[in-house]
Amino acid sequence: MEGQCALCGLSNQMRICKNPDTGKGPQFCSTLLYPECIEKAAEEYQSEEIHTFAVNSAKNERSCYDCSVETAGLPKPVKCRIEETIDFCKSMDYKRIGLAFCGALHREAAVVAKIFRAHGLETVSVMCKVGGIDKAAIGIQEEEKLHPGRFEAMCNPIAQAEILNQADTDFNVVIGLCVGHDSLFLSHSKKMCTVLAVKDRLLGHNPLAAVYTNHSYYGFLNNGD
Repeated sequence: MEGQCALCGLSNQMRICKNPDTGKGPQFCSTLLYPECIEKAAEEYQSEEIHTFAVNSAKNERSCYDCSVETAGLPKPVKCRIEETIDFCKSMDYKRIGLAFCGALHREAAVVAKIFRAHGLETVSVMCKVGGIDKAAIGIQEEEKLHPGRFEAMCNPIAQAEILNQADTDFNVVIGLCVGHDSLFLSHSKKMCTVLAVKDRLLGHNPLAAVYTNHSYYGFLNNGD
């Protein structure tokens, strides 16, 4: 049996993860299935490297709400994600912020850099096509290019990470890297990262639109292949 939290049908009040004393969980409950993992994680939060980061993450979450105002039992949100990111950087005393962005979001990256600088943060930014290496260098065939027979720069997320590593940024922010390319960047960055925006070419970089309309326009996704 493996954890399947996404399939849990219990209300928040009934879940053991929300109410350890009186809550319960289905047989696939991750809280019940993985006590060793949870204990290991609890120990890791006490490590010098992680503790401050975890504490400020929790405090920053709280600051995103006005708990004096509730709607349907939920506190009123008061910060958008870019505000949350800026405030988190300040809480960690980060000064140099790396921006790893997709060329298709160059304008957006410029705006983000401007906003960060306005809030006293220094930015180092690297676009995905850095290095100007043809896709053929990693074995992409001409017919697999968007424009066969022409030079086509590959996305270079490992170089993005290495450049920001060399720049000794304090924290890195990902803006719209492709699926897979984002994974390569995150796995090669030596510093902690967050994602400000994810790419969705069809849905204006809002992939959850397909989830929100899964019962109607995007219902065909439920049918698999």
